[in-house]
Amino acid sequence: MILLNSPRTRHRRLGVAAAAAGLLAALLTVAPAAATPDPGDAPATSGEVSKSVAAEVRAAIAADEIPAPGQIVHSANIKHLVNVPKDVLPGTNSDLAFQGKYAYAGNYDGFRIFDISNPKAPRTVSQVLCPGSQNDITVSGNLLFLSTDSSRSDSSCNSTTQPATEKSSWEGMKVFDISDKTNPRYVAAVETACGSHTHTLVPERRNVYVYVSSYSPSATYPDCQPPHDGISIIKVPRNAPEKAAMVGFPVLFPGEGPDGGGNPGAPTNPGVSKTTGCHDITVLPSKDLAAGACMGDGILFSIKDPERPKVIDRVQDNVNFAFWHSATFNQKADKVVFTDELGGGGAATCNAAIGPNRGADGIYDVVGRGDHRKLVFRGYYKIPRHQADTENCVAHNGSLIPVKGKDIMVQAWYQGGVSVWDFTDSSKPKEIAYFERGPLSTDTLTGGGSWSAYYYNGYIYSNDITKGFDVLKLSDRRTDPAKRVRLGELNVQTQPDYFD
Repeated sequence: MILLNSPRTRHRRLGVAAAAAGLLAALLTVAPAAATPDPGDAPATSGEVSKSVAAEVRAAIAADEIPAPGQIVHSANIKHLVNVPKDVLPGTNSDLAFQGKYAYAGNYDGFRIFDISNPKAPRTVSQVLCPGSQNDITVSGNLLFLSTDSSRSDSSCNSTTQPATEKSSWEGMKVFDISDKTNPRYVAAVETACGSHTHTLVPERRNVYVYVSSYSPSATYPDCQPPHDGISIIKVPRNAPEKAAMVGFPVLFPGEGPDGGGNPGAPTNPGVSKTTGCHDITVLPSKDLAAGACMGDGILFSIKDPERPKVIDRVQDNVNFAFWHSATFNQKADKVVFTDELGGGGAATCNAAIGPNRGADGIYDVVGRGDHRKLVFRGYYKIPRHQADTENCVAHNGSLIPVKGKDIMVQAWYQGGVSVWDFTDSSKPKEIAYFERGPLSTDTLTGGGSWSAYYYNGYIYSNDITKGFDVLKLSDRRTDPAKRVRLGELNVQTQPDYFD
């Protein structure tokens, strides 16, 4: 580990040709920036578009239908307070966590700690170099957890990339002691099957359970064998984090044969991801519930026994969902919002060709009681602004905005920006605020935009893949009551009881 101290609502009239090209562009994937000091986590981050598509983009900018590169636009009820550019960690910015006056920002090269006691002027406290995509980040007490989902030579922060086909390669969870925010200390590492793409904390008084989501096994990977139809569970003693260890691998998709029992994907379900693990899990400890977004499946399960989660219900959408990416409960736990990351986050899917139901959020009501609860589909939500076909745009990470009696959330859409929307009526969701930048490029499909956008103690914080850390102020009578809700800690995938 190396500690680095820094020195310092509109529909656009994009043509049918451009929209059709955007559909083809959805087949492209934009992978994260290379890690430092060792590249190799991903291929190129951009792809050329046709001359006609580039011309369409420039024409839309000239007609003021989309913002120009470098231009910021937003609704009247949002104010952009500040942007803090990347500093010594040049990789892809990823997820966020919060604790007291601090924000913790993941980056494919490590993580950065901000003092946000003055949201208008965040101050960098420390930056830690520890490469390993995607460095999904959470905090609990004096512990910080970091996911590594790229095959490395070892578990150290000095590791280099190494093929997953080699038995000695390492992927998994890292644990840091952050009692001194200016000097985080690396204290433990736990290897997990297929690495750790994301993780979710289930905190208890003496221990922290970590649910590790990972996927895409291969018979050629010694430590990531199919069917890989479950999640890894790690137990971390708070007073002895160096004793962190795997305590189980519960199977969530039981089935016979080498592929397990999840969604078979293509050719049975064309355009749908085969389920070989989970991408993200959100827990609601106050209700002993969890929701899993697992590639081709969405699941609801009980976590009364955190070491033995029990699946209650499972749903699929083989018409409009390509990749179940993440999940968010409303406060009453009678709704779940699942997101579809069509194109893997690297495609232009916010256009007329893709339409309003793909690359969107799916809203499900939770009906019934106990182990007989069911997920019932009610509607889709997608931002109502078409983006350029050079902009990667799809539903991504967001959080609730705590308003009693209302279901409102803020959400990142990559280069689609940040959207605040109301799903109190599950079948009629509507946007109430937005913030976005113009495209990074007018002639190439280039990866960027907001990875995560979360509401914390009165402000919206966004981690932009390329531009850095943004702070937004939302002023609206529909959301202003949330300013009275104060949290001491927020890991969005461990949803708090905001009103307890």
